[in-house]
Amino acid sequence: SPYSPPRDEVPPDAGPGITSTLVLSVFTAVLGSLQCGYNIGVINAPQKIIEQNYNATWLARHNASIELSTLTTLWSLSVAIFSIGGMISSFLVGVISEWLGRKRAMIINNALAFLGGALMGLAKLGCSYEMMILGRFLIGAYSGLVSGLVPMYVGEISPTHLRGALGTLHQLALVIGILIAQVFGLDSLLGSPELWPLLLGLTVAPSALQLVLFPFCPESPRYLYIIRNKESKAKESLKRLTGRSDVSEALTEMKEEKRRMDMERKVSITQLFRCRIYRQPLLIAVVLQLSQQLSGINAIFYYSTSIFESAGLEQPVFATIGAGAINAAFTVVSLFLVERAGRRTLHLVGLAGMMVCAVVMTVALVYLDRVPAMSYISMVAIFGFVAFFEIGPGPIPWFIVAELFSQGPRPAAMAVAGGCNWTCNFIIGMAFQSMAVSAPRTGGHMQSNSRGVGMHPCAPTPPHNAVHAHVQCYTTVFRHA
Repeated sequence: SPYSPPRDEVPPDAGPGITSTLVLSVFTAVLGSLQCGYNIGVINAPQKIIEQNYNATWLARHNASIELSTLTTLWSLSVAIFSIGGMISSFLVGVISEWLGRKRAMIINNALAFLGGALMGLAKLGCSYEMMILGRFLIGAYSGLVSGLVPMYVGEISPTHLRGALGTLHQLALVIGILIAQVFGLDSLLGSPELWPLLLGLTVAPSALQLVLFPFCPESPRYLYIIRNKESKAKESLKRLTGRSDVSEALTEMKEEKRRMDMERKVSITQLFRCRIYRQPLLIAVVLQLSQQLSGINAIFYYSTSIFESAGLEQPVFATIGAGAINAAFTVVSLFLVERAGRRTLHLVGLAGMMVCAVVMTVALVYLDRVPAMSYISMVAIFGFVAFFEIGPGPIPWFIVAELFSQGPRPAAMAVAGGCNWTCNFIIGMAFQSMAVSAPRTGGHMQSNSRGVGMHPCAPTPPHNAVHAHVQCYTTVFRHA
């Protein structure tokens, strides 16, 4: 034929496929999710080293070692302030996504990542735990916007038959980010007293790559046509994403959606709660977010090293990395199951499996003093807990909100769901450490290293007085979770 179609173009009679532009756009967007996961996991492994740095800073300022209660509060705040930033920014997702557009909002959001990463990376040099806490807050604000913008953008550029599978990639990138942080946090890599600032500052790398790649990605065609009423630009975006010269079918679908949207008023967050027709989908969206966070999974993400340590494992960091690997592997499993088994089935199966694993974990810790092999049972239970989480409760709540709401109420619904998620995230991150500290005071003690610095309060104690402390600590934690 004298005419050769563009490389990415798909014949009109062919089934819908995946184009290089779609792959590039989804990959670029989920780099933000990867960075969010990295910052969830990065704070785990170097916990004791950073606590030593906090103590050294306090000693230099006050000529006295830091009190245990103050250290616990500072560390809990360093962990949980990440969620406060996410909670605040998640309520702005709707406004920012409509004002700047999905793509431009993600580009500008990287400014928060660069600033937060710089503050965390320079905290040791500046002898300031305030810089660390502020950096965590800013990177949390970045992650809060990411948690709404990425699923929204990916859902709007994805073909209908691939929307569930591609929507799962947000969670997959997030857990891969957690795994990367756990590996880099090893003492032999960046988890050393000298290199931990680099470990925290490395968070800017995905942002830099995203800034390079986003200029080659199209804006969401749904945003261009339905929100901005730019039909020609929406057509161009659709052609790039689908590889088709004839996009009339997709455009007709968007026209129908716009027609329905024009018939309903623009929905704010307050109107979302007042309007009767939105109550059921909003209730579903919120309960799914609550089930994800209140399952206790973030207690494992934030404090898995100390949990494995208290379960009697000699190399808890490697068990933490193993949990991260299972986390990523079962997210891939969910990617293939989500369109076949259905959202509801996977979510319920995941929650039921997590419940069974939590019971096994608690029983194993209770009998740890009588049966030493129970430490391995508890490790397997934690691995199972993580695996069942990623089958359903992990990925599904993030993208199902976009499926439950039309274009009009969608930004407000994403903001409410994200706000609930981050609020629960904050409560868990802040409360877990205090719960863990309060239980073992009668039997445990603060372990010290050669520098005389107080270590994590759930660190293992001698067998004759530690078991009761650990059982009391972790059965309390998982009962509340």
